[in-house]
Amino acid sequence: MIELPAIRWGEPYESLDVAQINHFYTGEPVARMHTVGSGIIRRDARGAQAARRALQRLSPAELIERCKKAGELFESGTLTVGDCQQSPDDFIAQQSATTGMPVSMCRANVTKNAFVLKNIDTILDALTRGLDLNILARGYGEESRGVTVSYAAQCDALGAVLPSNSPGVHTLWLPVIALQMGLVLKPGSSEPWTPYRVFAAMTEAGLPREAWCLYPGDGAEIGGAILASCRRSMIFGGPQTIEQYSGNPKVQVHGPGYSKILLGDDSVDDWEKHLDLMADSVLKNGGRSCINASSIYAPRHTKEIAAALAERLGPVEALPPEDEKAQLAAFTIPGAAKAIWGALESDAEASGVTDMTASYGDRLVERDPVAYLRPVVLHHASAESESRNKEYMFPMVNVVECPQEKMLSVIGPTLVGTAITEDESWRQDLLDSRDIDRLNLGPIPTPQLDWLQPHEGNLIEFLYRSRAVQLAT
Repeated sequence: MIELPAIRWGEPYESLDVAQINHFYTGEPVARMHTVGSGIIRRDARGAQAARRALQRLSPAELIERCKKAGELFESGTLTVGDCQQSPDDFIAQQSATTGMPVSMCRANVTKNAFVLKNIDTILDALTRGLDLNILARGYGEESRGVTVSYAAQCDALGAVLPSNSPGVHTLWLPVIALQMGLVLKPGSSEPWTPYRVFAAMTEAGLPREAWCLYPGDGAEIGGAILASCRRSMIFGGPQTIEQYSGNPKVQVHGPGYSKILLGDDSVDDWEKHLDLMADSVLKNGGRSCINASSIYAPRHTKEIAAALAERLGPVEALPPEDEKAQLAAFTIPGAAKAIWGALESDAEASGVTDMTASYGDRLVERDPVAYLRPVVLHHASAESESRNKEYMFPMVNVVECPQEKMLSVIGPTLVGTAITEDESWRQDLLDSRDIDRLNLGPIPTPQLDWLQPHEGNLIEFLYRSRAVQLAT
């Protein structure tokens, strides 16, 4: 069993309060996490400026090179994590054991997170739109067009309250160290592994350890303290979290994606050509990501589309996590899967809604002490259906019949929208839509991201403020 101390500006801290993380199925202890209280976080917040100063002693070029090295170490190195030496295989096994995610998905997310670190220079170049990083480091400088510009850092350290549902979300905060800002993180209760391994990799690569805080502990208390103590923070959560922090410029909220596929009038008759794309968008990563498609809109053929998706997804079985063919993650919180299934049953009983996967066996699979939910495809005969845009933490998709001219008025908030159409007039309407954050024009799966574009909000715009500066000559 691995011992994970809290990290207070790079220094391990052993607490009298320890939380044990167990294997999701066997109950065997996997790790002990030393937890902290909100008072420690508020007290440590005074050290944020020192963390930034430690990073400012390195140039942007040096930080980038060390981040790249950290990416290599994260992916393939044996690192000191807690009181143990952790190989990549150890990391993957531990992550799977506490989250219920299949080993193959954990391995894929290692590659994804390592890619961001190993390509941090090109990613930052894209996020800054080609701005010389030395301008951010100095606070002002001359652009290539000969104009003096200035950017003010909005914080010394970014706070983040991290989830446990998908390790892929860590790509959102990975570039922060290269921007000369510290990190104050609350690890997910069952997925502390990624932030601890990134910390170990960055330290091994020569980045200042005093730029880091890792605070395991009670979600509400620790999360609240981080958001109150940091001038800029990220938080991941559900609709209530989004509502709570909506309009707060200091908090970047990442919640359900409600990502969608929209089939236009000119392409829907060829829907069979796009069946693989639709199925992959729903099923990839166990359906647990905000970029998984949770709704598919089409003006016609929706019953056939839903039936074909049900035939493709309905037979997917709940397999042991070590099985390379496993595509579903376990629900490790007691009663969670049953509650979700109860809500889905209620959705399926509404007028005009049909569960197309009902004939493919039970959807709720209980294997004490955990449970699985097998893929569900709901057909909605009309866009008037109240549940047409609901999203759940497993492969579930709503196939909605809706005229093209009405789609953009009923889809609601959409993190990723894949629009399959060649209709230039409608494409312009899609580009003008304020509901779609990330627009794919053409047959692109919703989980297929371009790391050279912002995923959900631009990190640079969140952490820096453009301002005017004049230099006396």
